[in-house]
Amino acid sequence: MLRTNVLRKKADFDALYKKGKSAGDRYVVVFVRPNEVGHGRKAFLASKKVGNSVERNRARRLMKEAFRNILKDPKILKNVENLDVIVIARSTINGKKECDVETSLKSALIKTGTIEKRS
Repeated sequence: MLRTNVLRKKADFDALYKKGKSAGDRYVVVFVRPNEVGHGRKAFLASKKVGNSVERNRARRLMKEAFRNILKDPKILKNVENLDVIVIARSTINGKKECDVETSLKSALIKTGTIEKRS
């Protein structure tokens, strides 16, 4: 059974890379674009530049957990409901803690205009 909230098709990735907003921070790069599917879709990527399979999988787990923690706020969740999001790990993510990755991801999402900065 396929999960509907995951980006899978190459055409969706290409459209997001070409027409979406992007922003980078110390540990992640984020691409965001509205969709007409009716629900949000996301993908978490880590290339071989990040490291071996253990390090890449840890990077993806860190990014997923950070994204999940950011979405705990109902106001933010409403903003991300109909968006396609790609989160790409940078090689600097190795050895970092989840709170560091969460701060970096939140900063990148603020730069794209997806969420608002809180004082």
